[in-house]
Amino acid sequence: MSGARTSLERVTQSIYITSAEGHSGKSSVALGVLDALSRVTPRAGVFRPIARSTAERDYVLEMLLDHDSVDLAYDDCVGVTYDDVRDDADAALARIVERYKAVEAQCDAVVIIGSDYTDVGSPAELAYNARIAANLGAPVLLVLGGRAQQGHSETLGLSVARTPQEVGQIASLAISELQHERAALFAVIANRADADRLDEVVASVRQVVDAAGAGGAAERRSVPVWALPEDRFLIAPSMRGVLRSVEGELIKGDPALLTREVLGVVVAGMSMVNVLPRLKESAVVVIPADRSEVLLAALLANASGTFPSLAGIVLNGGFELPDAIVRLIDGLGSPLPIIATDLGTYDTAVRIMNTRGRLAADSQHRYDTALALFERHVDTEQLTRELGVARPSVVTPLMFEYGLVDRARTDKRRIVLPEGNDDRVLRAAATVLARGIADLTILGEPIEVRGRAIELGIDIRDAEVLSPFDAVHVEKFATEYARLRAHKGVTHAQAADTVTDVSYFGTLMVHLGLADGMVSGAAHTTAHTIRPAFEIIKTAPGVSVVSSVFLMALADRVLVYGDCAVIPDPTSEQLADIAVSSAATAEQFGIDPRVAMLSYSTGESGTGADVEKVRTATALVRERAPELLVEGPIQYDAAADAAVAKAKMPGSEVAGRATVFVFPDLNTGNNTYKAVQRSAGAVAIGPVLQGLNKPINDLSRGALVDDIVNTIAITAIQAQGGSSAAAPAEGNGK
Repeated sequence: MSGARTSLERVTQSIYITSAEGHSGKSSVALGVLDALSRVTPRAGVFRPIARSTAERDYVLEMLLDHDSVDLAYDDCVGVTYDDVRDDADAALARIVERYKAVEAQCDAVVIIGSDYTDVGSPAELAYNARIAANLGAPVLLVLGGRAQQGHSETLGLSVARTPQEVGQIASLAISELQHERAALFAVIANRADADRLDEVVASVRQVVDAAGAGGAAERRSVPVWALPEDRFLIAPSMRGVLRSVEGELIKGDPALLTREVLGVVVAGMSMVNVLPRLKESAVVVIPADRSEVLLAALLANASGTFPSLAGIVLNGGFELPDAIVRLIDGLGSPLPIIATDLGTYDTAVRIMNTRGRLAADSQHRYDTALALFERHVDTEQLTRELGVARPSVVTPLMFEYGLVDRARTDKRRIVLPEGNDDRVLRAAATVLARGIADLTILGEPIEVRGRAIELGIDIRDAEVLSPFDAVHVEKFATEYARLRAHKGVTHAQAADTVTDVSYFGTLMVHLGLADGMVSGAAHTTAHTIRPAFEIIKTAPGVSVVSSVFLMALADRVLVYGDCAVIPDPTSEQLADIAVSSAATAEQFGIDPRVAMLSYSTGESGTGADVEKVRTATALVRERAPELLVEGPIQYDAAADAAVAKAKMPGSEVAGRATVFVFPDLNTGNNTYKAVQRSAGAVAIGPVLQGLNKPINDLSRGALVDDIVNTIAITAIQAQGGSSAAAPAEGNGK
């Protein structure tokens, strides 16, 4: 078939990810590549030339389609089936090209995921993937497996690391196959490599790549080579995977804990006293359903804190639990998943041993781990640059959120999270730690907080967990709080009682420099979160009022709206403060401030008290911050639309190009942001409280994990800037 390319004839924005064998961890590499592309392009796409299965939906494709940057239908992203390839490989190839072109037309960049070495033996799978890549004009990112499998029990650590020379030999064979099919090699990633020999692996593969001239003499391009270490959590099966494998039913426990990884199997075919010493961390225990005393012992051991924490229990044999045992289990209230299966002990154990880990969107820990590994070991800027994906002038909401994360990482700060008893906060903390966004202190009893994290299958080992009743801190904080509130008659004894409240405890940590900012409110009211800040943190120098803005992420840009949540009817002086603070907030988050002081008239065309208030406020802004570009009074259309601005306010540096919109009152601001959010599909980030001396951030009580992660990133950026220009708050009208 025509269309094959021998080299990179043009700068492409698509990439074909394939491997030389099965079980290489190609899906985690594909996720990393997709995430990197999503940071720099508005429309990322995914395509699967050969579907993994016809019996069920391809979970790898579903996981990638679930990424926030992708807006494509599953059926549109599949080329052909394995049966189609077997029946007529050439016809299947033609169909793949046709379906791919339809996806390509909708996207700025496409991640193409090669086949999975499931059941196709002819034509040779790597060769066929190379043919597909060549005909799609997509350069190949070759994924090499860093481990050799031994039987079917790889998930229990029975695979062995390949030597750098062995990985190099596989690279030589695979690159030769790609060149034979005239596929262009873009990069090589050795995945699941020996963590202690990553540099040697890279050097071995580099030697092979250079000897093969894989970059092409005409381009004089050096093919990038990277190596990722193996992570046991990425290959370990989850309890949900075990549930599927044994064809079981969850009869007790918390369904949310089915995402926890299984790191071992204990077959409890002996007495209780002999089973207990054999329990392992994160193991699944296989217990005959008629051995109720062993079941109860395992549940008690898991809850005791003196034995390893289990991932779950599988009851085999199909026996019904006696009513008395069911009542006992219910009374214990254990969240540990208990799965029942009709299989015998041997078949149950074998199926669990053969269960492979899946990188799926419903396992946040696995998802975060895969992305963190990729970001740590792959130069994503080089990857996107060499693919020809330049940063556009358009900034989508997702790209803006990525920018927040990147900025937070540049100078990591410590953020305190007072609500350590909330699962959403713990999941967000795990993501923040895995992605290197911030250092964290979590408030709560350490045994309870860390125990719950282990139950959820998430990793918060790098977080500090601190009890708000810690005697040393309580004494220190009580002394400081009593000093600050002495004018209100607060005694040391009263202060000691007050500071054990998590909001006061966290705020005092920030005040005394033990943390750089605080994020709370997922389980507390706004007043409970913010009141300590007004008493302890207070306002920044030169700021007379605390106000708010929303960061409005539209389809192609980010605007700042203020005040939409705090001051109902600001005076001219307060409006001027809001404008100056909003401009500072905009600048802090990478938005060039052009301030529009909004009113129902533009320029000198209108009169009235409300217009005069805005006119006076505009003059005050020019007086207080002469470097700011500000215009007012001005109507919204003249501030936002260049054509209207040309007619109503020609020659203005702000009209038609405003980025900061200051509303004359809360009624106007709150309704406008909600109208834009609902009608234009904008993402409203905030409200962002302005004017506090240090960042104290308030979450909505309905906050999702992603909201908490973003707010922590915002807090870290605020802390980088010294005194706080902004801090998210729930505020009025949220």
